[in-house]
Amino acid sequence: MKLTLIYSLLLIAAVFSGCRNLVVTEPTSNNNLDDFNVLWTQVNKVYPFFQQKHINWDSIYTVYEPLAQRAKGDEGFKILFDLLSILKDGHVTITTTGGQELQTYYSPRNIRDRLTFNPVTVRRYFNRELKVAGDGKIEYEFLPDSLGYIKLSSFSSGNWVNDFDVVLNYLRYSKGLIIDIRNNPGGIVQIVEYFAGRFISKEMKYMPHYSKIYSIKIPPIEPRGPFTYSNPVAVIINGASFSGAEHFAEVMKQLPNVTVIGDTTGGGGGSADYTFTTPDGILIQISSSDWRRYDNVPIEWNGISPGITVLQTKEEVDSGHDLQLERAINILEGKK
Repeated sequence: MKLTLIYSLLLIAAVFSGCRNLVVTEPTSNNNLDDFNVLWTQVNKVYPFFQQKHINWDSIYTVYEPLAQRAKGDEGFKILFDLLSILKDGHVTITTTGGQELQTYYSPRNIRDRLTFNPVTVRRYFNRELKVAGDGKIEYEFLPDSLGYIKLSSFSSGNWVNDFDVVLNYLRYSKGLIIDIRNNPGGIVQIVEYFAGRFISKEMKYMPHYSKIYSIKIPPIEPRGPFTYSNPVAVIINGASFSGAEHFAEVMKQLPNVTVIGDTTGGGGGSADYTFTTPDGILIQISSSDWRRYDNVPIEWNGISPGITVLQTKEEVDSGHDLQLERAINILEGKK
């Protein structure tokens, strides 16, 4: 059976690295059919995007069940990987018994844009060295002409987020602020709320959210901190801005002093919030939540579009030109 490219590369890496536990080993008993049935049933129970993606999960069962019956050893893992890949969901992962987590899908925009951001190129726009905070997850400094710049590489949880208050206080009197969330893979809702709360002066509803199995009420975003940053803000996004980064962009997009610049985000409208283990010990993570933009359009596959679109290529960045950052600077300086 022909392996997908990513699975083939992982097998090759295992051979050359000697990491014998990288892929599933030959089981002493064949649980491939049981693994398949558990996976299919769990996904059928919780996955929210079948209708949006025009996926007939029942029909897929009739195709893959005979393959699972005949599968031997690692063939079963390959079938599970291929089955999950049909969902085309960047939040879906499968972890081998050896502990290797594999993402089953990357959006075309993510693949296209992941190399169109280069921190080395960004640094050429500063006349001083960037400061680092938040365990390396935040970079910040003043640009020329009293503009502030913050690069957020994550919205993951941890004590590091408290450093954002220190960073914002340092840039408090900037005449405008750039928040760069390009290539940010996301994080959790509470951290998005934590950061966004520094830019609002009154309570703000969070985005709509739907689930087949959960009933979760997301509280409104509350203003936080000793002051509200109310000067003009430019948020830069690209196709590698994903999940929680898309939430942040959509929330900020609602504020009158914020302009979102760059290219449409990756389109990760689910969340890595449902996990289960197959009889053979393979850990599966899937989406059970459907997050929507404020206009109730699913973020999944659609992403968040910028207010001002600025396309950018790897070649331009490698040559030392960050057109998205330049446009953000010009907007905040009052130039077209």
